[in-house]
Amino acid sequence: MENGSVMTPLRQPIVFELEGFHVPPGYGSFLFFLALFHYMVVLLGNGVVMCIIVIDKNLHRPMFVLLCNLVVVDVLGSTAVLPRMMMYFLTGEKRITYITAMAQAFSVHTYGAAVQTLLAAMAYDRYIAVCEPLRYQAIMTSARLQTCCVLAWSVALLCISVLFTLHINVPLCGNTIQHVYCSNRVIMNLACRSTPTNNIYGLSMSWTLSTGMFVIIAFSYFRILHASVKRGRADSRVCSKAFQTCASHLVVYVLYEIASLTIIVSHRMTSLSHNIKKFISILFIIIPPAINPIIYGLVSKELRASFFKNLILVRLK
Repeated sequence: MENGSVMTPLRQPIVFELEGFHVPPGYGSFLFFLALFHYMVVLLGNGVVMCIIVIDKNLHRPMFVLLCNLVVVDVLGSTAVLPRMMMYFLTGEKRITYITAMAQAFSVHTYGAAVQTLLAAMAYDRYIAVCEPLRYQAIMTSARLQTCCVLAWSVALLCISVLFTLHINVPLCGNTIQHVYCSNRVIMNLACRSTPTNNIYGLSMSWTLSTGMFVIIAFSYFRILHASVKRGRADSRVCSKAFQTCASHLVVYVLYEIASLTIIVSHRMTSLSHNIKKFISILFIIIPPAINPIIYGLVSKELRASFFKNLILVRLK
């Protein structure tokens, strides 16, 4: 510290100041409406998918129930970031209370964890549907489906809850967050002392969760591919139908992984401006939730047919 001064831990609750984007004069309103449009696309697209699944009893099946859970997670992630960002673009307000910051960070991390666990549960469901079609109803019972949903949410919430419980006794010596939204990493950058326990747990949890879910998804689709090719020799339609059933899930999973990889790579590119790096850092949260409803709508014939059927019924009324 300058002049031998000692940093004094901030008392909680405190007010943080988000650094945010560098917005040129006159562009705040444009960025606000751009963010608002994107948020409305997320809410409308995911809302339509959720309503269709809830209304149409023919879609009350494991694949669509799990998809409905994924829709909830997507809305959670976008809602954690976009409304706050819109307020910043419109008013220039950078302050955020300690409680709000922790809630935002918790929601963002829960989104990231729950996406992985739910996609793994969806891969398991597709594995049973393709590899054990005659036993599918007996295996994926209502109780088994509820267990998959509860387990997916519980694993995500438990991992993130432990991470944020470690924050409680960590004194903070600053209030400027060098980012556009709050996360575990940026908040821990304000700690007065080193936090090896937090760092070790955070890295271990992220690696274990990501690797574990990847193994489940990779194993499921390896078995699906093997079974599809084997059966496809006798009937090419079987192979085609199996791949069509799994296509939307695979596209969504690859989309999430590409967004995550883009963020990791961008932070190691010194030539990129801070604004671009900050924008890329939110891709994982704002892009997949907007695109996922389109992907499932285009690939899933049942979802698409149900949408048009309900649309016609609404017009007739």
